[in-house]
Amino acid sequence: MEYLHTMVRVTDLDASLRFYCDLLGLKEVSRKESEKGRFTLVFLAAPEDIAKAGAQEGDDAARFNVPMVELTYNWDPEEYTGGRNFGHLAFRVDDIYAACQRLMDGGVTINRPPRDGYMAFVRSPDNISVELLQKGGAREPQEPWASMPNTGAW
Repeated sequence: MEYLHTMVRVTDLDASLRFYCDLLGLKEVSRKESEKGRFTLVFLAAPEDIAKAGAQEGDDAARFNVPMVELTYNWDPEEYTGGRNFGHLAFRVDDIYAACQRLMDGGVTINRPPRDGYMAFVRSPDNISVELLQKGGAREPQEPWASMPNTGAW
């Protein structure tokens, strides 16, 4: 058995791509549009996963067994409720503080700040919970993160 991807439904493809690619740092590895099915699928992967697999940006990441996030955008509006989503996505980051600052500067609320120097949670434009974990273990707690309260739910 091989892990392939996790699918999340999105209601605004541009806002989602800004969040996942511009702010979080994933790379688009493939896209499929279906006129007949009235949907767009966009597959994203972490740059380090692409590199570890020996692939290059633009390669068919599935062929290289790169774990991916599939954004599914249905062209006809549909409301997605709790039964059609799941717990969270998780990504390991080089610098938890820099990642959270980049997201916050981009207008993303840090729901669970990295007070411990190790873990944070944010939400995508479609309210998907995203966990960020510090690579290599916890960093020394730093302000403003160490005293920042939780905001909302994650």
